[in-house]
Amino acid sequence: MPISSAALDAALFTIFSINGERCTAGSRIFIQQSIYPEFVKRFAERANRLRVGDPTDPNTQIGALISQQHWEKVSGYIRLGIEEGATLLAGGADKPSDLPAHLKAGNFLRPTVLADVDNRMRVAQEEIFGPVACLLPFKDEAEGLRLANDVEYGLASYIWTQDVSKVLRLARGIEAGMVFVNTQNVRDLRQPFGGVKASGTGREGGEYSFEVFAEMKNVCISMGDHPIPKWGV
Repeated sequence: MPISSAALDAALFTIFSINGERCTAGSRIFIQQSIYPEFVKRFAERANRLRVGDPTDPNTQIGALISQQHWEKVSGYIRLGIEEGATLLAGGADKPSDLPAHLKAGNFLRPTVLADVDNRMRVAQEEIFGPVACLLPFKDEAEGLRLANDVEYGLASYIWTQDVSKVLRLARGIEAGMVFVNTQNVRDLRQPFGGVKASGTGREGGEYSFEVFAEMKNVCISMGDHPIPKWGV
C-alpha cells in the first residue's frame, strides 16, 4: 500500500502547527501495520527537519510554548512516554541546544515523535497540548476504530483513505464532534464546532453560536381559564 504524501503532510501539520497547542491537534496518529514502518520513518525524518526558533521569524515552524509551567508539563509527558515504553524517534524533553543566545531562556521544545505507543499509555490517553506526536499501529478497520474511540476525549478526528464506503462507516462510527476526511483542519466558521464525551457539549459556529451566547427565557402567560389542581381544599 503506497503512502499518501498528502496524508504525511497533514499528519505533521495537524500535530505540530501552533506548537501542538491547539484543541484539534492530531496527537494520536493511527497507522495501518502494512505501511507503519515506512510512514514512521518518513514522519520522524520530516519532524527532525522542522525549524524551531523565534516566532516572529516567518521561517520558524515551531515557536515557544506559552509558559514555563506548560513547558514542564509537556516535557514531563515526553519523559513519561519513554518510561512507558514508547520509542523516541525525534525531539526530546530537553530544550534545543542550538538556539541563539537570546532565545535560550525561552520555553522551546523540539517537535517530538513517540513511536510504538500503546493506546493504554498515559501519553495516548491524556491531553499533552504540545508538539508531541504519538504513533500507533493498527491491524484493520475494526481495530483502528476501536482504538480511536478508546479515549475520554472526542473533539476532532482525521481520516485518510480513498475508500468512500470506509469513509462513511468511520465517519459514522468515530466518537468525535468533527471528522475531517483527506484534509487537515480546514474549519469554516459557519460550521458547527464542538465535541463529545469529555470534549464538551453543545456547538458554536454559524447559527449554533446564537444559542451558545444567548440566555433563553421562558415566559408562560395564561390567556384564559384552565384547570389548576385544588390542593388542601
